[in-house]
Amino acid sequence: MIAPTASMNEQVLTIPGDPGSPAMLQVTILRPDGPGPFPLAVMNHGAGGARPDQEPRYRFSFSSYYFLSRGYAVVLPMMRGFAGSTGKQNLNGCNQEAVGLANAKDIAAVIDFMATQPMIDINRAVLAGQSFGGWNTLAFGALNHSKIRGLINFSGGAVISNCRATEAALASAAGHFGALSRVPSIWFYGDNDSKFAPSVWHAMYERYVAAGGAAELVAYGPFMADSHNLLGFPEGLKIWAPRVDAFLGKLRLPAAIIHPEFLPAEFPGPSNYAAIDDVAAVPYVEEGGRNTYRKFLSDAMPKVFVISPAGMAASFTGGFDPLGRAMTACENARQKCQVYAVDDHVTWTRSTPAPRPTNFAPIDDASAIPYINEGGRGGYLKYLAMRKPKAFAIAPDGAWSASSLGADPIAASMSACSKSHSRCQLYAVDDNVVWSSN
Repeated sequence: MIAPTASMNEQVLTIPGDPGSPAMLQVTILRPDGPGPFPLAVMNHGAGGARPDQEPRYRFSFSSYYFLSRGYAVVLPMMRGFAGSTGKQNLNGCNQEAVGLANAKDIAAVIDFMATQPMIDINRAVLAGQSFGGWNTLAFGALNHSKIRGLINFSGGAVISNCRATEAALASAAGHFGALSRVPSIWFYGDNDSKFAPSVWHAMYERYVAAGGAAELVAYGPFMADSHNLLGFPEGLKIWAPRVDAFLGKLRLPAAIIHPEFLPAEFPGPSNYAAIDDVAAVPYVEEGGRNTYRKFLSDAMPKVFVISPAGMAASFTGGFDPLGRAMTACENARQKCQVYAVDDHVTWTRSTPAPRPTNFAPIDDASAIPYINEGGRGGYLKYLAMRKPKAFAIAPDGAWSASSLGADPIAASMSACSKSHSRCQLYAVDDNVVWSSN
């Protein structure tokens, strides 16, 4: 599943492109439920490297889901020669400027068509694009179309196979676009972009703004294996969605979430409970669960690993919303699941924080434990064999208490000790001694 389960009311139309160069364009329209009128987001596709006519129709993108969640209708036009659109791209050496402007005229025809649709509020419209689509978005700005309030460029650029001076050609064309455009724009680029190195997009941006173009650059550093695919993963949303929200807000366009069903569950951040590859640190599970976790470590992102106090462990990988799928599966199995890890970091936290290890004694040295008698030491040996999470508490009068599993073994152990004894302290938590004589 690479799309929301909520209905996107998908329509596929074929409409005329630039009347000055006739072609029929395949267009996908997505929208939330309701009659509208909806603000409009036009989302322009990239080029995947296959023959244009063999490219799939553009419809799956977290950018589309973002706009749907904010109440927009989304139109995704296929440029001429791509997927079900007729005509072809006219490539002419290193003239990326001409390529972009030709496509911009087709995009303008799509916008003019959408302006005739009763469900669309064309006075609230924004244009966005990724890669080749980002380049066409910047080119469209040079037309200064009256209905588009802002441009959003995700890793925009164009690579022409017979051009040996791509960087210089893109910078020069970006300067020409900036000199003509009066439409505000925001640009997103990452450091590990497989198609456009930082030197390329920095040069484009600098020429664009130097020529008078209004642009905000979001240089967000590295992203996963390839920042060029920022829109292909749910992890990208936390990088770009807040900045787009702010950009739309400045343009007085809708930016609040009103349809959360179009968004994936947000991944929790790192907890620093354990290293991601520390299989032994995973709580609640036995060896079968640890084997599931070992497989999770080798899975591709996005991925989620969940656990439950009852010992269940499961991994969910790929698609639109792996975390949402995980929690739904847990509910169906009547398990109270907790997220242990997502992608490359552990997210699980204890209900009660554990004291830091003190290295007072080795964890398996029962003879080092103060206060307790031989019966207590026998209880501690049993504690060592318990599954995590677990805690062992002691009191100066020789009392002790061990607790394993459950929602909060630290609190349970301390509560059991403190019911009839005073000055109870934790001696060990999981595989660490935390007691201090001070």
